[in-house]
Amino acid sequence: MSETITNPAELNLTPAELAPYIQHTRIESTATRDDMIAHAKEAVTHGFNAAMVSASWVPVVAAELAGTGVGIATALDFPTVGVMTSAGKAAEAAEIARLGATQLDIGVQIGWLKSGMYNEFREDIAGVVRASGLPVKVMLELPLLTDSEKEAAVELAMEAGVSFLKNSSSGQIEIANPTSVRYLVDRARDGVQVKASGAIKHHQQALDLLRAGAVLLGTSAGVEIVTGTADDSTTSY
Repeated sequence: MSETITNPAELNLTPAELAPYIQHTRIESTATRDDMIAHAKEAVTHGFNAAMVSASWVPVVAAELAGTGVGIATALDFPTVGVMTSAGKAAEAAEIARLGATQLDIGVQIGWLKSGMYNEFREDIAGVVRASGLPVKVMLELPLLTDSEKEAAVELAMEAGVSFLKNSSSGQIEIANPTSVRYLVDRARDGVQVKASGAIKHHQQALDLLRAGAVLLGTSAGVEIVTGTADDSTTSY
């Protein structure tokens, strides 16, 4: 399990003080080696919780972040979730950990859940937890689920041993909001925490999510948020 992160719900954080709760995200197919090194350096400069990058760039980013205290996060079975085999996902998870990642966000098998294949859904997640040995965050894609499916997904994910529940994979599925965060927080067992993700792009939105109970925020607009330069035109995934 990951170290429990202090919940900042009662704090009135300034933009700069949000940095330790932000996972600085850059997952783009056109990003170059220089881009990823610059991204890692930004994570150190601003004191972000982690640099979230594509798995193929983990070794480069891990080398850049060595000794800085900034985490190396990546995503698996993403951006379209639930398309990998369970064996393939577990094997990739083990390789990702070997390459130096310290955190892992994963897609889940939404179709299996909707088919009532609960054992398979849970074991798909558990296989990644076992193979990686890393704190695993599940991207539950809440807007795609019925009320009963949401309840089942949360319980099965926790039974599988995840460290974090996550509302969505990106802003294409859901704009992160306090309602979804509180839903997950209310159901999280001791030791399980909540990460919010999806088009987080300014200080007030980030603060509202933390006050709702999230302890991590995934966003590609981290620099704009912590420097107070974000506005309605800022883009984020």
